[in-house]
Amino acid sequence: MAALPNPPVDHQTRADALREALATRVVVADGAMGTMLQAQDPSMEDFQQLEGCNEVLNVTRPDIVRTVHEAYFAVGVDCVETNTFGANYAALAEYDIAERNFELSEAGARIAREVADEFTASTGQQRWVLGSIGPGTKLPTLGHITYAQIRDAYQVNAEGLLSGGADALLVETTQDLLQTKSSIIGARRAMEALGVSVPLICSVTVETTGTMLLGSEIGAALTALEPLGIDMIGLNCATGPAEMSEHLRYLARHSRVPLSCMPNAGLPVLTKDGAHYPLSASELADAQEAFVRDYGLSLVGGCCGTTPEHLRQVVERVRATAPGARDPRPEPGAASLYQTVPFRQDTSYMAIGERTNANGSKKFREAMLEARWDDCVEMARDQIREGAHMLDLCVDYVGRDGVADMQELAGRFATASTLPIVLDSTEVPVLQAGLEKLGGRAVINSVNYEDGDGPESRFAKVTRLAQEHGAALIALTIDEEGQAR
Repeated sequence: MAALPNPPVDHQTRADALREALATRVVVADGAMGTMLQAQDPSMEDFQQLEGCNEVLNVTRPDIVRTVHEAYFAVGVDCVETNTFGANYAALAEYDIAERNFELSEAGARIAREVADEFTASTGQQRWVLGSIGPGTKLPTLGHITYAQIRDAYQVNAEGLLSGGADALLVETTQDLLQTKSSIIGARRAMEALGVSVPLICSVTVETTGTMLLGSEIGAALTALEPLGIDMIGLNCATGPAEMSEHLRYLARHSRVPLSCMPNAGLPVLTKDGAHYPLSASELADAQEAFVRDYGLSLVGGCCGTTPEHLRQVVERVRATAPGARDPRPEPGAASLYQTVPFRQDTSYMAIGERTNANGSKKFREAMLEARWDDCVEMARDQIREGAHMLDLCVDYVGRDGVADMQELAGRFATASTLPIVLDSTEVPVLQAGLEKLGGRAVINSVNYEDGDGPESRFAKVTRLAQEHGAALIALTIDEEGQAR
């Protein structure tokens, strides 16, 4: 996608002002979008015969979308989300219009930008636009789509939002950590391509089970996502505020970056007229006021079932107040899809299981060579049962396609292992193949200065790869002259 044509002078200024606001006071976002659009009864013609594809309204009925943004700004919110939750490859592909990704993203951001600018001018209060990036319907961890395909599509999505004037990018309602990482990395690539830097906010969805859809605990999400350079992490959707409290408590204790929360208006109750969200406006305001005070939230808003009245009361309670003080205690570590594992163990040394290493285990190597993948997975599980904290995965073997072997085994280990994976290879493409299969935070073993430190050295290539994917690195004190003493 081409760079922004003559980007507006104040685009970066607005983004920087939003960063400043998030650092000093509570910023209030809007509430539900879909129900507000549906309440205006758009026709099938408005949907271009694509029933339920709300993003098409950005092109056919921008007036309907405008009224939703106006309703929220009128009650005093600082920012609104674009009508682009489904303007991504996976969701649009369901309607056979995946090629309209950029068009609908840009249109949604442009509508919100116009309304925000009008309210900024009329009230003297700066209003911002959050570019909504939804999860889509395909989960890369489960093999529905490849990591690279979804990452590149999210980059197009983000470029459309930025081109339309979004002041921040909000990766929201995420359910699969690998999908989350792909959207964050796609968003970062979009910013680099267009030469802008806006806040990048990530909001995960924790179900009533206490985990994300694929079983990820909140600690695994924080460990995997924080190293990607996000500006904020939080929760939205799935539940009301009551069910989010313990997860926010964990984030407040451990997150280095600011926090957000956009709950539903309670858990839905099925009635003869459909789903009803029971949480009143005052109850949502009570909850957000407590979260701001107790957990130091910087960005609050609402999700399904919340209305302008809900947000009006939230604005009255918390807008422009200072977030409660936090003293986070980060725990450096790695993560599987399911759980985080601190590098510092309280009662033991960090134990890395080496039996899934083709160079160190004849049994594993023979199973790999014979494509007995289930046997390879069982060897991993044996090490889990025996108390390993992480698993070393090495597929390097002369004459083999290391990329294909790594894709096969890392893809299987991603869901079969509850432990983080240490990717062990001398080949950069093999390491990349592993990282693109693992939703948690992996460790790369290893780097050193033996091949120099120039821009094309293996050291430079591996560190760039680790930085983009948020992986940890094991560094060996070796150079051309040998081992350091």
